[in-house]
Amino acid sequence: QVQLVESGGGLVQAGGSLLLSCTSSARTFSYYAINWWRQAPGKEREYVATISKNGGKITYAYAVEGRFIISRDNARNAVYLQMNNLQPEDTAVYYCAAEDDYGSWGQGTQVTVSS
Repeated sequence: QVQLVESGGGLVQAGGSLLLSCTSSARTFSYYAINWWRQAPGKEREYVATISKNGGKITYAYAVEGRFIISRDNARNAVYLQMNNLQPEDTAVYYCAAEDDYGSWGQGTQVTVSS
C-alpha cells in the first residue's frame, strides 16, 4: 500500500494561488498514476486531475482546466497541484489518491478561498 501525505493547503483570497504536494515514502510511488480529488462541505467528493505514472498523460476536470496544473517528480516521490486563480467554489479538502491495488488515499489538506 502506498501511504500518501498531502500538504500545502491554506487560506487564500480569490484570484490567489496555492501549490499542493502529495508525497510518499513508498519505493513503488512511481509505479502508479496519481489522482487529485476534492470534497467541499456537504458535497460529494469531486474529481480534479490525474497524472500517469511517468507524467506523460494528464487529465483535468472541466471545472479546473486552465487554472490548475498537475505535475510529478518521481525522484522526489511527489506529485504537485499548482492551483491558480482560485475561486471560493474551490474551497474544499483536497486529497491525492494512488491507482494502486489498495486504492490508497491521503488524509487531505484544507484549501479555503475567501471572496
